[in-house]
Amino acid sequence: MDDENERAARAKKGSPFLSTAQAAFYIGLSQRTLEKMRLKGGGPKFRKHGRYVRYHIDELDHWSKGHPQHSIAGDGKAGSGQGGTGGRS
Repeated sequence: MDDENERAARAKKGSPFLSTAQAAFYIGLSQRTLEKMRLKGGGPKFRKHGRYVRYHIDELDHWSKGHPQHSIAGDGKAGSGQGGTGGRS
């Protein structure tokens, strides 16, 4: 948990907007997975700053908290409107 807090603090020191590579590292996904989620839907919200895609760190946190591990069952949140697949086919 401390590692997550340190990473968030480092990211927030500069700009709260992260590139795709930075965002992928922050939430623990590969860059390619995040790109696919952006195209297919189901990933975190992003913004276009000119030709650049940026993810706000608060949106990444919000998205991540809404997608618990599948091994954690019985929390009653299975029907959260995300299709229940977590972006996986």
